[in-house]
Amino acid sequence: MAYLVITKKIHFTFTVSKVSRRYFKKILALCSFVYGGTLIFTISQVFDTIVIASLLEEGSAKAGIFGLATIVTSIIQAPQRGIISASIPHLSKAWKDKNMALLQKVYQRSSINLLIFACGIFLLIWLNFTDGIITFGVKPSYLDAAWIFFLLGITKIIDMGTGVNSQIIGTSTYWRFELISGVILLSVMLPLTYILTKQYGLIGPAIAALISISIYNIIRIIFLWKKFRLFPLTIQSLYTLLLAGGCYGVCYFALKEIHGFGGMIIRSIVFIALYATGVISMKLSPDIQPVVQTIKKRLGIK
Repeated sequence: MAYLVITKKIHFTFTVSKVSRRYFKKILALCSFVYGGTLIFTISQVFDTIVIASLLEEGSAKAGIFGLATIVTSIIQAPQRGIISASIPHLSKAWKDKNMALLQKVYQRSSINLLIFACGIFLLIWLNFTDGIITFGVKPSYLDAAWIFFLLGITKIIDMGTGVNSQIIGTSTYWRFELISGVILLSVMLPLTYILTKQYGLIGPAIAALISISIYNIIRIIFLWKKFRLFPLTIQSLYTLLLAGGCYGVCYFALKEIHGFGGMIIRSIVFIALYATGVISMKLSPDIQPVVQTIKKRLGIK
């Protein structure tokens, strides 16, 4: 900030432009809807911890166990933020130019790329979750977070595998629907989390998240298909799931007797090698091939 001010590359003005005055109501409405949608989604992410802490015996301790599963699950989402940031300018331009082919291209490519990453990271962690807790000397009570992580991980795969549907809706003239779908998410998730937590205990909020996020994304997929004939999934999506499941099965059954830090490393290397080879050889994503070619070129491999 200081550098930009000193070099006079940043300017402040306190004069309201004609454009701002003319479109003030629309700007305010758009910002309110976007902020409202973000707020609703944020509430949905933290409500489960509040319910656990208030309803269950030793609530704060169990909230800590659930929190571990949530934090580990957030690792799966790491690539999502980058893809979302990269896609928004292209989506905005595509809507401006009414380029439906580009919208479909971004939608499908974001879907397959995020699905590949989500399945890979989720199964890599799931293969080593129990060994990780034991090997690193974490309290044994945190082993209860395993199946919570599993359900939350499946939830993230569903959310990421449906691509940038939120951003497509948000940059379209139907941006109000983003808030409407968020309200639907909250109206399903809040009572469901409360009911399932009372009935099933610690795993209840994870089940509620899986059900509500699935409904949330199904609604948005149907909306985009009905309005614009846009759809995120292809046959490569099915191949990705089958490949990920197959690689996990091989690693689990072949290496399940190996434990400790060494076992975690071996399982991880074998899974990454199998999964990466499958993704590249099956050409599941057109965006991966240029990366492979660049790596080969730099390593001097023809």
